[in-house]
Amino acid sequence: MNRIHFIAIGGAAMHNLALALHHKGYVVTGSDDEIFEPAKSRLQTAGLLPEWAGWFPEKLDKGVEAVILGMHAREDNPELIRARELGLRIYSFPEYLYLQTQDKIRVVIGGSHGKTTITSMILFVLKRQRMQFDYMVGAQIEGFDTMVGLSDEARIAVFEGDEYLTSPIDLRPKFHVYQPHIALVSGIAWDHINVFPTFVNYVEQFRIFSEKIMREGKFIYFEGDKNLRDIAETVREDVTAIPYGTHKYRIDGGKTFLVTKNGDIPLNVFGEHNLQNINGARLVCNQLGISDKDFYRAISEFGGAANRLQKVAETDNSIAFKDFAHSPSKLRATVKAVKQQYPDRRLVACMELHTFSSLTEAFLPEYKDCMKEADIAFVYFNPEVIEHKKLKEITPEKVKEAFGSKVEVFTNAEKLQEELKKIDFQNKTLLMMSSGNFDGINVAEFAKELLQ
Repeated sequence: MNRIHFIAIGGAAMHNLALALHHKGYVVTGSDDEIFEPAKSRLQTAGLLPEWAGWFPEKLDKGVEAVILGMHAREDNPELIRARELGLRIYSFPEYLYLQTQDKIRVVIGGSHGKTTITSMILFVLKRQRMQFDYMVGAQIEGFDTMVGLSDEARIAVFEGDEYLTSPIDLRPKFHVYQPHIALVSGIAWDHINVFPTFVNYVEQFRIFSEKIMREGKFIYFEGDKNLRDIAETVREDVTAIPYGTHKYRIDGGKTFLVTKNGDIPLNVFGEHNLQNINGARLVCNQLGISDKDFYRAISEFGGAANRLQKVAETDNSIAFKDFAHSPSKLRATVKAVKQQYPDRRLVACMELHTFSSLTEAFLPEYKDCMKEADIAFVYFNPEVIEHKKLKEITPEKVKEAFGSKVEVFTNAEKLQEELKKIDFQNKTLLMMSSGNFDGINVAEFAKELLQ
């Protein structure tokens, strides 16, 4: 029986892969020095939660078929050292996904923004069409128990293609590993400054990705991005480049409709970025044999991926959303989308600087005017996080200067909450954006409190 051991099993992607292999019938073991919710409960329910926190080289022996190494582990990890001593096969997360799907049609969705949503849309439509597929996506989707799914029956595999590093011992971007037959890139906006120190270096990763497309493959790209247009012009002759733009639409009474030749299609999502995401997803689905008619019928029911413009509270005249937006491009698109959807309501937008890039002084100018369409704009960061990441100190004044004078900056989560509580949310929209949680704020509960 196949035995697979996970080093750093508690990661978001890692624990989902562990669950997927467990469901497929593999014997799965793993270790980690810390495991948080929801991974902890999900692993426990499946009987996969390690008994003790820490690293235990004795768990490994010659009977382990493969070791999967998570990004959270370090190169001097005791279990990794033991695995090497035993000569075991060691894979990164993306390498093992490729291994499991090397005989399938691989679809990989890349880009600095929108890749989770586009992947989610494609999976949602495929499921509505009752098609079998393997998948990996970076958020929880309604109707899917895990963020990773693997099977022997599926002939299609759809992966979200992250450009971050593969593992501590493999410094390639993850999406360079998958070798897609169908590749989509939604846009390029500089991110991960700790790994890609210049924008030119960052763009090059997407060019390399386009070179990894399988023979006679497809390169689907957002035509509004000049860097992507340049890459599309240089793809191999056997690869077909297919551009897409913003799908035609109209907004009526706070509801967005796709305008199609067969009539208007009501949506549960909104924003120009999502209309671009829908158009990209449509072209991918076309390549997989799904007609526009069937695509539109399914996408009208799509409610969005978790933490992507997710509605968390609503009254008769106010509404609140939370969103994963943290990079400049995501922030700009999300703020614009909400303001466009509810033009007659004042928009209160609040974001947290939480990632390595966003807390780096040299990167801050990228945020210029990202929140200019908000009527009230708050930015929060925790100086302790900067210290923990061993970054140069930044000041509220520096952040305010970077974003623009309209923004008010907070370094204390309680003071931020106090300021939000002073606002009368009648006829307003609240937008809370972070890849973290504002230092422990339950955004959904707090939004309900504010709107009441």
